[in-house]
Amino acid sequence: MANVELTRQSIVELEVDAIVNAANRRMLGGGGVDGVIHRAAGPGLLEECRLAGGCETGDAKVTGAHDLPCRWIIHTVGPMWRGGDNGEADLLQSCYRRSIAEADALGAKTLAFPAISTGAYGFPVEAAARIAVQTVAQAAQATRLETIFLVTFDKRNHSALKQALRREELLG
Repeated sequence: MANVELTRQSIVELEVDAIVNAANRRMLGGGGVDGVIHRAAGPGLLEECRLAGGCETGDAKVTGAHDLPCRWIIHTVGPMWRGGDNGEADLLQSCYRRSIAEADALGAKTLAFPAISTGAYGFPVEAAARIAVQTVAQAAQATRLETIFLVTFDKRNHSALKQALRREELLG
């Protein structure tokens, strides 16, 4: 069973086996964490992503890490919030499950997630945190990963994830 840890820092600075990128469907960089990862990884990431052919919402694809300290980047496309009645929760769960499955397939021992869909995609932060923690906690039971990091850069996502972790009794 993987340990789940919460940390507040830039995901591109973590020395883990794989990080998750909250990507857009084209995988060609953008704003938020996606832009930060693309800028830090260097131009080779953009070239590799062009060859990947995009990624569907709720799915995940792997690339190399290029100039980052990790080995792999797992790109996942979170859902845009459209009021909550359009399968958004299921798609967000799928992002976490598919990313963990890809990390397992790679043989990764450590994986770091950003808060998926809570920025420009508008998913309510508290709801996204509950989904993230519940899905990761469930997946942590059956994964070969040793540690799954939930990484935040801002106070609001950090606080919401901390509360969700306490509810799941994963944080003291």
